[in-house]
Amino acid sequence: MIALLLALAGFAFIDSLDLLLVGVTAAIVVDSRLARKSPVPGGASFIAGVFAVTTTFGLLAVLGIDFLTDLVDFELTPTIRTWGALGFGLVLLVIAAVPAGAQAEPPAWTVTIRRRPWLLGMAGMVIGLAQAPTAIPYLAGLALISAPDPLPSVWPLIVIAYCALALLPPLVVLALATRRTRRAQRVYRSILRVVTSYGPLSVRIVFVLLGLGLIGAAALDYEHLW
Repeated sequence: MIALLLALAGFAFIDSLDLLLVGVTAAIVVDSRLARKSPVPGGASFIAGVFAVTTTFGLLAVLGIDFLTDLVDFELTPTIRTWGALGFGLVLLVIAAVPAGAQAEPPAWTVTIRRRPWLLGMAGMVIGLAQAPTAIPYLAGLALISAPDPLPSVWPLIVIAYCALALLPPLVVLALATRRTRRAQRVYRSILRVVTSYGPLSVRIVFVLLGLGLIGAAALDYEHLW
């Protein structure tokens, strides 16, 4: 059990190195300050949305994919799976190739989302739903939890703790934004500088790698495309 928990802690640490979530949280903080509002409601709603989806996905995944497909009376055939991988791969490559155009003013709808905590919570749920099925450390951690037979009696708590640990960096950013000490502000600005400099490129690289991986997997199963 100790070995399992140590391995899961390592996977949670790797999973927490997600510049996208940190970047979105930092953007919420900056926008809240410009609007002279507290960043806590929006940031907390966004993180809670991601946590709710990843935790739910993890709990259901440990119960087994058969449980999910039986629940909705849906058969995931090799053809559907292969075409889905190909489609998602192409979408990721297209998103990665879209240039980030500079705009003096953001579109009005983005301002609406940023200023509504409940919409930020829904945005967190969408991002969590998109990331959960493709996060390699997360899926590996779920596989480790699912492997023992029988399952550990506290396995739901293990999944919840894993998802919480993976969200520590955005939580730290949000906590630092509420502190007024010089040290906290200095650390926050350093994090924001790193995210601003390397975040967009890192996200594009991840999208390209995931897209190529999904297309490659579909190509290996090309017989199911016809």
